[in-house]
Amino acid sequence: MLSDTETIKYLRLAKNGDNNSKEILIKNNVLLVKSIANRFRNKGVDYDDLFQLGSMGLLKAIYNFDESFCVKFSTYAVPMIIGEIKRFLRDDGEIKISRIIKYNAYKISQFSEEYQLKNGSEPTVHEISKNLSISLEDVVLALDSTKLTVSLYETTVDSEEKTQSLIDKIPSEDTEDSRIDSIYVKQLLSRLNEREKQVVTLRYFKDKTQGEVSKILGVSQVQVSRLESKIIKKLKTIAEKK
Repeated sequence: MLSDTETIKYLRLAKNGDNNSKEILIKNNVLLVKSIANRFRNKGVDYDDLFQLGSMGLLKAIYNFDESFCVKFSTYAVPMIIGEIKRFLRDDGEIKISRIIKYNAYKISQFSEEYQLKNGSEPTVHEISKNLSISLEDVVLALDSTKLTVSLYETTVDSEEKTQSLIDKIPSEDTEDSRIDSIYVKQLLSRLNEREKQVVTLRYFKDKTQGEVSKILGVSQVQVSRLESKIIKKLKTIAEKK
């Protein structure tokens, strides 16, 4: 077992990109990860997956620990490890995703965090694909699998305190309704900036893929995916306020 002084020394080195120090910290805390993973054995998830999730939580603790917290590293790491496992159990619900896609998503998340700490920016899809030996298609699929899903029956409350589900907002084939919806969509789009409008137009009116949009805009596919998610949230917020 490492002393507190040794742990701090290796934490400092690991944050500066020393992989050997990172491995020493992981090995020194592997029993802690196993102990926490064992608590969740009856949740319908394989132990190996639980251990992998716990290890991701440990890595986050290594990179996020601050000496000014005035606590032992193990004390700080425990809630990080538990939180990573609970987050997976919470989100792994309505839509089932294959294990290989989940595994790829874990690896990408881990690589992206390490990359951002070292380089100060997020990796592109091509950089992720090259470093993890995962095809571009599988990288995009794994990234998309981490997005939150929204039920068609999710309800919202408008300014008049009337509840309405998303399915009720799907346009009908009625001509008058279509005209009204068209006007409503134009009003929503008018609240977006030019770049956001361009993304919406390319994706939803010209049926372009995220890869095609990324080439047109000259940005990474990951940036297009994240921008699209922000736009959807923004439009939803605007719609709820109307």
